[in-house]
Amino acid sequence: MKRNWYKILAVILLLYAIIAGFLVDVPETNIQDSMRNVFFHVGMWFAMLVICFYAMIYSIKYLSSQDIIYDIKARESVNVGIFFGIVGIITGMAWAKFTWGVLWANDPHLNGAVVSLMAYFAYLVLRSSIPDTDKAARTSAVYNIFAFVLLLVFIGVLPRLSENTLHPGSKDGNPAFGDMDAKMRYVFYPALLGWIMLGVWIMNLRIRYKVLQSKISEDYDRD
Repeated sequence: MKRNWYKILAVILLLYAIIAGFLVDVPETNIQDSMRNVFFHVGMWFAMLVICFYAMIYSIKYLSSQDIIYDIKARESVNVGIFFGIVGIITGMAWAKFTWGVLWANDPHLNGAVVSLMAYFAYLVLRSSIPDTDKAARTSAVYNIFAFVLLLVFIGVLPRLSENTLHPGSKDGNPAFGDMDAKMRYVFYPALLGWIMLGVWIMNLRIRYKVLQSKISEDYDRD
């Protein structure tokens, strides 16, 4: 039970966020009910950030130890991070349709999100293009550190420096954060934590499966 506490808490937080997210009153703004998407869309990107941070740490640990287990952990973390990034873009497109009338607008946040995802897709392509396992692990570990820096720059730094962003949550008059009242914040922060915990849970499941699969394969090769 002690090892599963965060899984139970993640389920409770997400159930609360989903139910309360559709029932809580939202402030009267120009985007009105579509503002409820903040409970889902933003959590996806924060989950991706946390998981990709784990991936970077695992890559650093691999480079310092050459332990293949850390390479497996880094790879699976990236896979889960990409999943949450894709879901984040999909929920963002749904929000954009109701807010701006189009699924995609020429906005620094949106463009930065795509560039960040492409950087991680390049990580997977890089791994698969190098036949030597050890060389692939070393090269992709170095690239993974670089990819996380790109992620921070393209979704955290450059959009906030832009003067032409439509995205909620940037600078002044942001309906997603600045106009959230206390009722919404009571849902938003538990939702944020819940999505992050769910991401870590999925990441750990994939890591355990791949590590077990690797050990079984090694035992089979010895036989």
